[in-house]
Amino acid sequence: MKISNRQFCSALALAALGSSAYAAEGELSKPQTMEEMWKIIQAQQQQINQMTQKLEAVSETAKNQEVQALDRKTNVLAEEVEKIRTEMFIPEDIEYKSQYGLGPAASKVYQVGKGLSIGGYGEANYQAIVNDETGKNDNADFERLVLYAGYKFTDNILFNSEIEFEHGSTDKNGSVSVEFAALDFFIDPMANVRAGMVLMPMGFINQIHEPPFYFGNNRPEVERRIIPSTWREIGAGLFGELLPGLTYTTYVVNGLDADGFGSSGIRGGRQKGSEARAEDLAFVGRVDYELPQVPGVTLGGSAYLGNSGQNQKFAGQQVDAFTQLYEGHVQVKYRGLEFRALGSWGHIDDTATLSAAKGEVIGEESFGWYAEVGYDVMPHLFPETTQYLAPFFRYERLDTVASVAAGNAFGDDPTMDRQIFQVGVNYKPIPNVVIKADYRNWDSEGGDLPDDFNLGLGFIF
Repeated sequence: MKISNRQFCSALALAALGSSAYAAEGELSKPQTMEEMWKIIQAQQQQINQMTQKLEAVSETAKNQEVQALDRKTNVLAEEVEKIRTEMFIPEDIEYKSQYGLGPAASKVYQVGKGLSIGGYGEANYQAIVNDETGKNDNADFERLVLYAGYKFTDNILFNSEIEFEHGSTDKNGSVSVEFAALDFFIDPMANVRAGMVLMPMGFINQIHEPPFYFGNNRPEVERRIIPSTWREIGAGLFGELLPGLTYTTYVVNGLDADGFGSSGIRGGRQKGSEARAEDLAFVGRVDYELPQVPGVTLGGSAYLGNSGQNQKFAGQQVDAFTQLYEGHVQVKYRGLEFRALGSWGHIDDTATLSAAKGEVIGEESFGWYAEVGYDVMPHLFPETTQYLAPFFRYERLDTVASVAAGNAFGDDPTMDRQIFQVGVNYKPIPNVVIKADYRNWDSEGGDLPDDFNLGLGFIF
């Protein structure tokens, strides 16, 4: 049966009122799906047909009075439809914003009323090596394509995940990995539960690593080598907001595997949820505070502590390899200005034994810090534009072998003591798409390293 636009609107409005009235009488619960809504619309359509037949049988004056009365009812009922629409959480426009420690695209599932949510991001880049004396080649790489898949079961229980395809193919060192996959249980704003494969809540990049939200084509080296990203493990814990602006996240997870440690740091010790050894567990926690007195300013810090020996023998000995990692950070966003600073320090026990087993020096201590600043100049060039153009500068200093334990058969490795000067620009024609260009000047105590020029693009959806 063909229904006119006016009849459909009237039926939809009547369905809203009908469903509300039935619910009040205990005869029918509020519709939760469009299928349930359509059944109500079909029932109300029969009433409309009866009313139409009645109108055709009365005088013109009476008919006009009936039409006016029906119009008033339709307007009232249309408001009821809008209320149901809001209560069913049917978003027309997605607002990309970070929630509960995840990136804006990864947070889409928190905005749906129920059911499936799909998002993602990708990035590709070209790198030209400058002053190369090591034989490293210029290269181009579709670095990653990521899909977020979430499902909201109820208002209190949801699932969220990130699946990453690296380097375009598994043929040339590429891989397909689960970056995180966890269930959230919302209990109270101050204390909620998350369990599964979780991202370690350390630093800026490990949780929010979508390309439009950091400067440069490459993630800061401090947040790759000192704080390894993307760092995820199997665990469970709590997250919430204790006071306005004061948020926290804390997990108990499987520990690192010291068998993967090296002179380049602890990055190789990530177990990534792949048949992970869990003889040793670890604790990780984070606190952030958005200053209410100074909008745009966030202070925070995090800590990781746990054994990494995993009940294994190294050079014939079983060691705890107790691992500590701490970081503090500050972020400022004021109008077009963006500033970040982060510092991190780590310590590993039993590194003399680990070094002997690995055949290379493993630093007892490591440290790294960086500061960066960028400024969106586009509003000064085109005051009415919504585009974004931000030149930026970043300085990094890091050393994965900051100190060597007594008794270590290997000496210091000065090539691990590095500093990086980086300049570049980020351009966003729309908020979801970024085009980047940057130049990095590398230096180390062991001698100069090749510089690189990088050009790339990224997107979220």
